[in-house]
Amino acid sequence: MAQFLPSPVLQPYIKNFLIIDCEQGMVNRILPDTAIVIAFRLRGHVSYADKGGTTQSFPQTVISGIRESSRLIDYAKETTNLLVIFKEGGAAAFFSTPLHELSSISISLDHLIQRGKVCAIEEELAAAGNNNQRILIVERFLLSELKKTQTDELISEAIQKIKLSKGDIKIKELVAGLPISRDPFEKRFRKITGTSPKHFAAITRLKNLIETYTDAISFTQAAYSAGYYDQAHFIKDFKTFTGQTPHDFFKAPPLW
Repeated sequence: MAQFLPSPVLQPYIKNFLIIDCEQGMVNRILPDTAIVIAFRLRGHVSYADKGGTTQSFPQTVISGIRESSRLIDYAKETTNLLVIFKEGGAAAFFSTPLHELSSISISLDHLIQRGKVCAIEEELAAAGNNNQRILIVERFLLSELKKTQTDELISEAIQKIKLSKGDIKIKELVAGLPISRDPFEKRFRKITGTSPKHFAAITRLKNLIETYTDAISFTQAAYSAGYYDQAHFIKDFKTFTGQTPHDFFKAPPLW
């Protein structure tokens, strides 16, 4: 896996680019995240099992919204994908569609951008000689789709509050001091980030717990430190988030 940082003009919106090469094929568990992601499949085949257990293939270029549960992604042999990882709220600068409409789904990018433009970048990526060229192609494409350069400062402030609290914050605390009431705030937050502030905070809390957990402490201690009031609530949320119990999850956490 290779990671690339965006150029300065895209840094307010893009966290990073990832290029994932799977020569031998693999299955990886993808956890819910606060980032919206575009994936360009450069070669090979990628699929996942839906809720009914049926195998579904991803389109060549797909955009994924914020999910509520984990997903197992099957990368066939000799598969390469280029991922655009947006910053929280960053994708709103490129799309006029309210981003909560992508909640828990992955759809072909041509649902949001003209099919001719998507085909053109797919062809350019196929002809590129190396990863640096591919990143430049994707950056040019994103810049051509950039619709607004000013961020929503109110929502940006709310996102920072959630991050600083590590997700352990109530919505009434989040709205306190903001020049907006709760209902219009939540609507605006969903439109820009792709999910509700409550779900955003829940993802942030569990991601922080997973990233900071060590076997030097018990799961109960970790749960209380993250703001959970009891172990039963923590385990329920953890299984929804990861698809596994804490004990099973930490035996083999996701690759990325």
